[in-house]
Amino acid sequence: MVARFEANFPFLSAAREFAASKGIELDALLSSESYEDSRARGAQRVEDAILNNEVSYRPLRNDIEAAMEIMSYPYARILVSAIDDKYLTRRYALSEAVRMNKLLGREEYSAIITIAQELDVHARTILTKEGTTELEMHFADYLRLSSRIKSPDWKLVNTEIRNGYVRLNKDRFARALQNALQDRIESELPMKLPDEMLKAVRKDSDRLKNILDANKSKFTATFTGELKPETLPPCIRTLLANAQNGVNLPHSGRFALVSFLHTIGLSLDQILALFAQSPDFDESKSIYQIKHITGELNGTDGYTPPECSTMKTNGICYDPDNLCAKETLNHPLTYFRIKTNPRGPQKDEGKA
Repeated sequence: MVARFEANFPFLSAAREFAASKGIELDALLSSESYEDSRARGAQRVEDAILNNEVSYRPLRNDIEAAMEIMSYPYARILVSAIDDKYLTRRYALSEAVRMNKLLGREEYSAIITIAQELDVHARTILTKEGTTELEMHFADYLRLSSRIKSPDWKLVNTEIRNGYVRLNKDRFARALQNALQDRIESELPMKLPDEMLKAVRKDSDRLKNILDANKSKFTATFTGELKPETLPPCIRTLLANAQNGVNLPHSGRFALVSFLHTIGLSLDQILALFAQSPDFDESKSIYQIKHITGELNGTDGYTPPECSTMKTNGICYDPDNLCAKETLNHPLTYFRIKTNPRGPQKDEGKA
């Protein structure tokens, strides 16, 4: 199949060139019956992102189906732009990137390097002494793309680096490129659409907006009791704001936020509602992680929130204020209880 590669990776310039060579125009994509399949598939891409956090793969039998697949991508981007929801934009970008990650495993190294270069990632292949071919990425790009992958083995000191390039296996290289594509799509969307285009896609965009709203509404919750933002330490306030604004939190940040909110009395449903705004939100996985941290899985009281020194080590001590600067304040819970109860720290504060 001539256009298999372009259909699998429709964000590439080769895909745009293929569409141009076939004389496919935007007006036809939006209104022609000939491209009804592309519009349906484009809407499915967005729905997949909302419901499954990954754009599904569709086997292709010929170049006609490949062309429909290629054109579904710009239509999906138009729909995301028409809905103009920050959470959806992030979730869609992640979903397309996850799809690419999985498909890269089937590609030759030369194709992977081509994709990396289009994503402005400096990469190359190298022939090892053992006669095998390996992938390498410039350390600056590696640092940029791996910064939000918090597993210790992704740290630069734990990699093999030669002449400014980090050597990676195919799986790790693809995982880094996932972040590159996610960043690229997030930077490009939403696009500003003319009124006539918004009108042309309104049926699909309204339907998807309803699905998005329904998916969000499953996890609506409000704080109860005396919890007020001004009583929270700056680190927790920042983590909470990021979670509510759909920003991915590092593992250490999620742990700190969940354990803190659980300790001060929020329920599982209330905590779950906060993480539902994250672009990589997975309900079942999030429930498991929250139950693990809060102790519901094993019938314990759960983990105590990390102390200030641990927060600093993990890079999640954000914007400390004057109260944080006091020598006696060494735990986020101490900050909270000073703000809400002047009696002083409680017995569970200061534990790691």
